[in-house]
Amino acid sequence: MTWSATILTLYPEMFPGPLGHSLAGRALAEGIWSLDARNIRDFTTDKHRTVDDTPAGGGPGMVLRADILYGALRGVGGTGPVLALSPRGPSLTQSRIRDLASGPGVRLICGRFEGFDERLFTGPNAVEPISIGDYILSGGEPAALVLVDACIRLLPGVMGATQSGDSESFESGLLEYPHYTRPATWEGQSIPEVLRSGDHAKVAAWRQARSEEDTRLRRPDLWERYRGARGRSPSGARDDEGE
Repeated sequence: MTWSATILTLYPEMFPGPLGHSLAGRALAEGIWSLDARNIRDFTTDKHRTVDDTPAGGGPGMVLRADILYGALRGVGGTGPVLALSPRGPSLTQSRIRDLASGPGVRLICGRFEGFDERLFTGPNAVEPISIGDYILSGGEPAALVLVDACIRLLPGVMGATQSGDSESFESGLLEYPHYTRPATWEGQSIPEVLRSGDHAKVAAWRQARSEEDTRLRRPDLWERYRGARGRSPSGARDDEGE
């Protein structure tokens, strides 16, 4: 079954964009996934094709109307969960990406202006808000590209070597271990000797230890979650908290 991405946006010409190249582009050409980017204005009913209005209570900017967006969702069809790209939503995680990639597809609404009428998220057919990080974009389109790309690479037949994806950052709850390649020495820095030893067990142990150490130092939030999921401090990693 082809995995589908249905995207409601004010700028459908932004798609497929980078999704038309590399792994995602080849998978699109091969029919592994499909894309339907539609203009929200196509589902309006007035001659001005109005999709927004002024904020209730006053204030700057404009707000996307919930009634227009619900009408667009009914008109465009598609399958899978409906997500609205919004900084007010919970952060996207690799676990959520795996769930989305394992389903029939996603339907995405790209925010613009001051955002969405809150009733989009509280009505009987509530849409789920989702964020790709704690920063502000000019619109939801770049965030939609990120979400779809993350899903596509998990679809069967997209990545050549499944082990490559299994070891990457966030798949195990840790940051990925550091990589090296030739030349063996560059700018006075050498590839760690263990990686040139030919001892696969030692290489695996080094990589695990570095993943744990780098996560502890660079992403303490991930480290605490990783430790909590196992109920103990992982072996082979330093613990400065005295446990």
